[in-house]
Amino acid sequence: MATHLFDIEEEFNQPSDVAVARNGTIYVVDGVNGKIKAFSPSGKPLFTIGRPGTDPGEFAFPLGIGLDESGRVYVADSRNSRIQIFSATGDFISEIPVPALNGEKSDPTDVVADSSGKWCFVADNNNHRILQFDIATKKLINSYGKPGAEKWEFRYPFLMHLHRDKDLYIVDVINTRVQVLNTEGKFVTFVGGWGVEKGHFFRPKGITVDKNGLSYVSDSYMGVVQLFNITGTFHSVLGDPTTGKVKKFVTPVGLFIDDAMHLYVVEMLPGRISVFSLENMP
Repeated sequence: MATHLFDIEEEFNQPSDVAVARNGTIYVVDGVNGKIKAFSPSGKPLFTIGRPGTDPGEFAFPLGIGLDESGRVYVADSRNSRIQIFSATGDFISEIPVPALNGEKSDPTDVVADSSGKWCFVADNNNHRILQFDIATKKLINSYGKPGAEKWEFRYPFLMHLHRDKDLYIVDVINTRVQVLNTEGKFVTFVGGWGVEKGHFFRPKGITVDKNGLSYVSDSYMGVVQLFNITGTFHSVLGDPTTGKVKKFVTPVGLFIDDAMHLYVVEMLPGRISVFSLENMP
Protein backbone atom coordinates (compact mmCIF):
# COMPACT_ATOMS: atom_id res chain seq x y z
CA MET A 1 0.00 0.00 0.00
CA ALA A 2 1.08 3.58 -0.66
CA THR A 3 0.21 6.26 1.89
CA HIS A 4 0.19 9.76 0.38
CA LEU A 5 2.62 12.15 2.07
CA PHE A 6 2.67 15.31 -0.07
CA ASP A 7 2.71 16.67 -3.61
CA ILE A 8 5.14 19.02 -5.33
CA GLU A 9 3.48 21.38 -7.80
CA GLU A 10 5.83 24.16 -8.90
CA GLU A 11 4.74 25.45 -12.32
CA PHE A 12 6.08 22.37 -14.06
CA ASN A 13 5.50 21.91 -17.78
CA GLN A 14 5.42 18.18 -18.51
CA PRO A 15 7.98 16.96 -15.96
CA SER A 16 9.39 13.54 -16.81
CA ASP A 17 11.77 12.19 -14.17
CA VAL A 18 12.84 12.50 -10.54
CA ALA A 19 15.86 11.50 -8.44
CA VAL A 20 16.56 11.92 -4.72
CA ALA A 21 20.01 12.37 -3.19
CA ARG A 22 21.26 10.80 0.03
CA ASN A 23 20.71 14.11 1.83
CA GLY A 24 17.07 14.16 0.73
CA THR A 25 17.33 16.77 -2.02
CA ILE A 26 14.70 16.05 -4.67
CA TYR A 27 15.65 16.79 -8.30
CA VAL A 28 12.88 17.04 -10.91
CA VAL A 29 13.31 17.26 -14.69
CA ASP A 30 11.06 20.11 -15.86
CA GLY A 31 11.57 19.27 -19.51
CA VAL A 32 9.51 21.70 -21.56
CA ASN A 33 10.74 24.55 -19.36
CA GLY A 34 14.33 23.37 -19.95
CA LYS A 35 15.25 23.21 -16.26
CA ILE A 36 16.08 20.94 -13.35
CA LYS A 37 14.32 22.03 -10.17
CA ALA A 38 15.62 21.05 -6.73
CA PHE A 39 13.49 20.73 -3.59
CA SER A 40 14.00 20.02 0.10
CA PRO A 41 12.98 16.64 1.56
CA SER A 42 9.60 18.19 2.43
CA GLY A 43 9.10 19.58 -1.08
CA LYS A 44 10.12 23.20 -0.57
CA PRO A 45 11.87 24.90 -3.54
CA LEU A 46 15.66 25.19 -3.18
CA PHE A 47 17.23 26.15 -6.51
CA THR A 48 17.02 25.68 -10.26
CA ILE A 49 19.63 24.27 -12.64
CA GLY A 50 19.82 25.51 -16.22
CA ARG A 51 17.58 27.21 -18.73
CA PRO A 52 16.61 26.56 -22.37
CA GLY A 53 19.54 26.71 -24.79
CA THR A 54 22.51 24.90 -26.24
CA ASP A 55 25.42 26.22 -24.17
CA PRO A 56 26.94 24.32 -21.25
CA GLY A 57 24.43 24.25 -18.41
CA GLU A 58 21.50 24.84 -20.76
CA PHE A 59 18.94 22.29 -21.93
CA ALA A 60 16.78 21.40 -24.91
CA PHE A 61 13.99 19.13 -23.66
CA PRO A 62 15.85 17.18 -20.96
CA LEU A 63 14.08 13.94 -20.04
CA GLY A 64 15.96 11.67 -17.63
CA ILE A 65 18.09 12.26 -14.54
CA GLY A 66 20.51 10.21 -12.44
CA LEU A 67 22.77 10.64 -9.40
CA ASP A 68 25.94 9.00 -8.11
CA GLU A 69 26.97 8.44 -4.50
CA SER A 70 28.93 11.71 -4.38
CA GLY A 71 25.75 13.61 -5.26
CA ARG A 72 26.68 14.58 -8.82
CA VAL A 73 23.67 15.11 -11.05
CA TYR A 74 23.50 13.59 -14.54
CA VAL A 75 20.94 14.88 -17.05
CA ALA A 76 19.92 13.40 -20.40
CA ASP A 77 19.74 16.55 -22.54
CA SER A 78 17.79 14.91 -25.36
CA ARG A 79 17.59 17.54 -28.12
CA ASN A 80 21.19 18.60 -27.52
CA SER A 81 22.34 14.96 -27.88
CA ARG A 82 24.45 15.01 -24.75
CA ILE A 83 24.68 14.11 -21.09
CA GLN A 84 25.41 17.02 -18.75
CA ILE A 85 26.94 16.59 -15.31
CA PHE A 86 26.48 19.01 -12.40
CA SER A 87 27.49 19.27 -8.77
CA ALA A 88 24.87 18.62 -6.10
CA THR A 89 24.28 22.37 -5.89
CA GLY A 90 23.87 22.80 -9.64
CA ASP A 91 27.30 23.93 -10.83
CA PHE A 92 28.16 22.71 -14.33
CA ILE A 93 31.00 20.15 -14.37
CA SER A 94 31.18 18.61 -17.83
CA GLU A 95 29.25 17.11 -20.72
CA ILE A 96 29.42 13.87 -22.68
CA PRO A 97 28.39 14.09 -26.35
CA VAL A 98 26.22 11.14 -27.43
CA PRO A 99 27.20 10.21 -30.99
CA ALA A 100 24.87 9.75 -33.94
CA LEU A 101 24.39 6.36 -35.58
CA ASN A 102 24.49 6.04 -39.37
CA GLY A 103 23.58 9.69 -39.70
CA GLU A 104 20.68 9.44 -37.25
CA LYS A 105 21.10 12.02 -34.49
CA SER A 106 21.16 10.56 -31.00
CA ASP A 107 18.23 11.12 -28.64
CA PRO A 108 19.39 10.44 -25.07
CA THR A 109 16.30 10.01 -22.91
CA ASP A 110 17.89 8.76 -19.70
CA VAL A 111 21.22 8.29 -17.93
CA VAL A 112 22.22 6.19 -14.93
CA ALA A 113 25.66 6.28 -13.32
CA ASP A 114 27.36 3.68 -11.16
CA SER A 115 27.73 4.60 -7.50
CA SER A 116 31.41 5.57 -7.89
CA GLY A 117 30.72 7.88 -10.84
CA LYS A 118 33.22 6.06 -13.08
CA TRP A 119 30.85 5.09 -15.89
CA CYS A 120 27.27 5.63 -17.02
CA PHE A 121 24.64 4.03 -19.24
CA VAL A 122 22.60 6.14 -21.67
CA ALA A 123 19.34 5.23 -23.44
CA ASP A 124 19.49 6.40 -27.08
CA ASN A 125 15.77 6.36 -27.86
CA ASN A 126 15.72 7.02 -31.60
CA ASN A 127 18.55 4.60 -32.33
CA HIS A 128 17.14 1.80 -30.16
CA ARG A 129 20.34 1.17 -28.21
CA ILE A 130 22.00 1.47 -24.81
CA LEU A 131 25.43 3.09 -24.60
CA GLN A 132 28.05 2.87 -21.85
CA PHE A 133 30.54 5.71 -21.34
CA ASP A 134 33.64 6.23 -19.26
CA ILE A 135 32.75 9.44 -17.45
CA ALA A 136 36.29 10.74 -16.92
CA THR A 137 37.43 10.25 -20.52
CA LYS A 138 33.96 10.63 -22.11
CA LYS A 139 34.81 7.62 -24.30
CA LEU A 140 32.18 5.16 -25.50
CA ILE A 141 32.90 1.77 -23.89
CA ASN A 142 30.04 -0.41 -25.14
CA SER A 143 26.90 -0.28 -27.23
CA TYR A 144 24.01 -2.72 -26.86
CA GLY A 145 20.89 -3.19 -28.90
CA LYS A 146 19.27 -2.65 -32.28
CA PRO A 147 15.68 -2.31 -33.49
CA GLY A 148 13.58 -5.40 -32.81
CA ALA A 149 11.68 -7.41 -30.22
CA GLU A 150 14.14 -10.16 -29.27
CA LYS A 151 16.74 -10.20 -26.48
CA TRP A 152 19.16 -7.25 -26.74
CA GLU A 153 16.69 -5.51 -29.10
CA PHE A 154 14.62 -2.42 -28.40
CA ARG A 155 11.86 -0.29 -29.79
CA TYR A 156 12.37 3.16 -28.24
CA PRO A 157 14.06 2.51 -24.89
CA PHE A 158 13.15 5.34 -22.52
CA LEU A 159 13.81 5.48 -18.74
CA MET A 160 16.14 3.15 -16.83
CA HIS A 161 17.21 2.06 -13.34
CA LEU A 162 20.59 0.65 -12.28
CA HIS A 163 20.13 -1.71 -9.34
CA ARG A 164 23.11 -2.09 -7.00
CA ASP A 165 25.59 -1.39 -9.82
CA LYS A 166 24.67 -4.80 -11.21
CA ASP A 167 21.39 -4.98 -13.14
CA LEU A 168 20.17 -2.42 -15.65
CA TYR A 169 16.37 -2.19 -15.97
CA ILE A 170 15.34 -0.59 -19.28
CA VAL A 171 11.79 0.49 -20.17
CA ASP A 172 11.30 -0.74 -23.74
CA VAL A 173 8.27 1.36 -24.58
CA ILE A 174 6.87 0.09 -27.89
CA ASN A 175 7.79 -3.50 -27.03
CA THR A 176 5.67 -2.86 -23.88
CA ARG A 177 8.12 -4.47 -21.49
CA VAL A 178 11.11 -3.88 -19.27
CA GLN A 179 14.30 -5.58 -20.41
CA VAL A 180 16.90 -6.37 -17.76
CA LEU A 181 20.59 -6.68 -18.67
CA ASN A 182 23.55 -6.91 -16.34
CA THR A 183 26.29 -4.31 -16.54
CA GLU A 184 28.30 -6.57 -18.84
CA GLY A 185 25.43 -6.57 -21.32
CA LYS A 186 24.24 -10.11 -20.63
CA PHE A 187 20.49 -10.71 -20.80
CA VAL A 188 18.80 -11.33 -17.44
CA THR A 189 15.03 -11.30 -17.96
CA PHE A 190 11.99 -9.58 -19.42
CA VAL A 191 9.40 -7.93 -17.20
CA GLY A 192 5.80 -7.64 -18.42
CA GLY A 193 4.42 -7.68 -21.94
CA TRP A 194 1.63 -6.18 -24.01
CA GLY A 195 -1.92 -6.14 -22.61
CA VAL A 196 -4.28 -4.48 -20.16
CA GLU A 197 -4.45 -7.20 -17.51
CA LYS A 198 -2.32 -7.46 -14.37
CA GLY A 199 1.32 -8.03 -15.23
CA HIS A 200 0.92 -6.42 -18.67
CA PHE A 201 1.61 -2.94 -20.01
CA PHE A 202 -0.04 -0.63 -22.51
CA ARG A 203 2.48 2.23 -22.37
CA PRO A 204 5.24 1.63 -19.78
CA LYS A 205 7.39 4.66 -19.02
CA GLY A 206 9.12 4.62 -15.63
CA ILE A 207 11.05 2.05 -13.60
CA THR A 208 12.59 1.83 -10.13
CA VAL A 209 13.62 -0.97 -7.78
CA ASP A 210 13.31 -0.99 -3.99
CA LYS A 211 15.78 -2.36 -1.44
CA ASN A 212 13.96 -5.70 -1.42
CA GLY A 213 14.42 -6.19 -5.16
CA LEU A 214 10.83 -5.46 -6.15
CA SER A 215 10.62 -3.47 -9.38
CA TYR A 216 7.97 -0.79 -9.89
CA VAL A 217 6.82 0.10 -13.40
CA SER A 218 4.57 3.03 -14.32
CA ASP A 219 2.06 2.76 -17.17
CA SER A 220 1.27 6.25 -18.44
CA TYR A 221 -1.85 5.12 -20.31
CA MET A 222 -3.34 2.78 -17.72
CA GLY A 223 -2.45 5.18 -14.89
CA VAL A 224 -1.10 2.53 -12.52
CA VAL A 225 2.17 1.37 -10.99
CA GLN A 226 2.75 -2.39 -11.03
CA LEU A 227 5.21 -4.39 -8.93
CA PHE A 228 7.26 -7.38 -10.06
CA ASN A 229 9.49 -9.88 -8.29
CA ILE A 230 13.21 -10.05 -9.01
CA THR A 231 12.53 -12.89 -11.47
CA GLY A 232 10.24 -10.61 -13.50
CA THR A 233 7.00 -12.27 -12.39
CA PHE A 234 3.99 -10.14 -11.46
CA HIS A 235 3.69 -9.31 -7.76
CA SER A 236 0.89 -6.75 -7.32
CA VAL A 237 -0.55 -3.39 -8.32
CA LEU A 238 0.16 -0.44 -6.06
CA GLY A 239 -2.84 0.10 -3.80
CA ASP A 240 -4.42 3.03 -1.99
CA PRO A 241 -4.98 2.35 1.75
CA THR A 242 -7.70 5.00 1.99
CA THR A 243 -9.90 3.25 -0.58
CA GLY A 244 -8.59 -0.30 -0.49
CA LYS A 245 -8.44 -0.19 -4.28
CA VAL A 246 -5.79 0.21 -6.95
CA LYS A 247 -4.03 3.59 -6.75
CA LYS A 248 -4.72 5.56 -9.93
CA PHE A 249 -2.36 8.19 -11.33
CA VAL A 250 -2.57 10.68 -14.21
CA THR A 251 0.12 9.97 -16.86
CA PRO A 252 2.71 8.53 -14.44
CA VAL A 253 6.23 8.58 -15.90
CA GLY A 254 9.47 8.70 -13.85
CA LEU A 255 9.69 6.84 -10.52
CA PHE A 256 12.16 6.83 -7.63
CA ILE A 257 12.33 5.06 -4.25
CA ASP A 258 14.64 6.44 -1.55
CA ASP A 259 16.24 4.67 1.40
CA ALA A 260 13.25 5.48 3.61
CA MET A 261 10.98 3.58 1.21
CA HIS A 262 9.32 6.76 -0.03
CA LEU A 263 8.03 6.48 -3.60
CA TYR A 264 8.19 9.54 -5.87
CA VAL A 265 5.88 9.48 -8.90
CA VAL A 266 6.10 12.03 -11.72
CA GLU A 267 2.63 12.72 -13.14
CA MET A 268 3.45 14.42 -16.41
CA LEU A 269 0.29 16.14 -17.58
CA PRO A 270 -0.90 17.49 -14.23
CA GLY A 271 2.68 18.68 -13.67
CA ARG A 272 2.94 17.08 -10.25
CA ILE A 273 5.32 14.97 -8.18
CA SER A 274 3.36 12.74 -5.80
CA VAL A 275 5.22 11.32 -2.79
CA PHE A 276 4.14 8.23 -0.86
CA SER A 277 5.27 6.09 2.03
CA LEU A 278 5.35 2.41 1.09
CA GLU A 279 3.89 0.29 3.86
CA ASN A 280 4.08 -3.43 4.54
CA MET A 281 6.18 -4.15 1.48
CA PRO A 282 7.83 -7.58 1.72
